[in-house]
Amino acid sequence: MSTLPNLGGTRSAIERDHFLSTPETFVRIPLPGMKKALAIVHVSPAAGAAFTQYTAEMESGGELGPALGQRFVYVLDGVIEVKVQKSTMNIKSDGYAYLPASAEHTIASRGKSRIAVIEKIYKPLPDVAEASVLAGSERLVKSTALNGDKDLQVRALLPDSFEHDFAVNTMSYQPGAALSQVEIHVMEHGLLMLEGGGIYRLGDKWYPVTAGDFIWMAPYCPQWFGAIGKKPAKYLIYKDWNRHPLA
Repeated sequence: MSTLPNLGGTRSAIERDHFLSTPETFVRIPLPGMKKALAIVHVSPAAGAAFTQYTAEMESGGELGPALGQRFVYVLDGVIEVKVQKSTMNIKSDGYAYLPASAEHTIASRGKSRIAVIEKIYKPLPDVAEASVLAGSERLVKSTALNGDKDLQVRALLPDSFEHDFAVNTMSYQPGAALSQVEIHVMEHGLLMLEGGGIYRLGDKWYPVTAGDFIWMAPYCPQWFGAIGKKPAKYLIYKDWNRHPLA
């Protein structure tokens, strides 16, 4: 029995100051230096962003290519091996690593793996040293209630210091929890839905979102999220941080 093609249906949407990218529109490509791996490039400077974020899907023994600038990786599934000089780190699901631009490294998969990758050209500050290599587990990071709301928990995966020019957090919402305001700010965001779902307001549009979706928000894009469903919602979110807007 034959099946009909998609016939043009998608939840993906592109606007001037934001877009929602959903799995039925993902296209996988090789990036230079990749071996036994493909990338879903969610956002890049070609779309107006000042960073690049992609999901790497890796076979056993697969490798990422070299980073352009600093790199942050978060393991979605599987186990990866990160080698920096003489040090080797095995990072499992929900684990992450930050690698400054000066840290020559390799990242290989120990079995099938999926990892979220963020790369950004570093903006140095006078008299501020470059950040060091860092690795951790998201589940071991202390969570903080956003604006005192215990049903909305934030885990900061990078130290809030001027050594870092961006931040990566996870945000977890109990069913029915929501941001307390529509936010409009100078930072841009890259957001990957990890669990659950809800409704995202972007600009003057409203979008149902679920695990696997990616959202890019330009600076000053109005944004708001509320969790809907019977299980918590969670996402991984990037923002540029700790730099003057004229930098």
